[in-house]
Amino acid sequence: MGAVADAIEHKIREALAPSALKVTDDSAKHAGHSGARDGGESHFTVEIVSAAFEGKSRVARQRLVYDLLKGEFAQGLHALALITKTPTEAG
Repeated sequence: MGAVADAIEHKIREALAPSALKVTDDSAKHAGHSGARDGGESHFTVEIVSAAFEGKSRVARQRLVYDLLKGEFAQGLHALALITKTPTEAG
């Protein structure tokens, strides 16, 4: 994993204590598109299972994650595809 992926994982683990977390760099699929950068680490899919999402809407969950990663967006992170579930939803 690269530095951006490591930062994403660290911040999510620290703030949300997920029971499951998967960070996938999708940047190669977006080469040549807006926001893509040399070396990748601009587009990610992040799957999170966390009790911190209990009682929150899908939009509230996504805002929570985006707020955690403001610094990464400021440094060139372009896009996140988020899958956010509670432990109950994950089954």
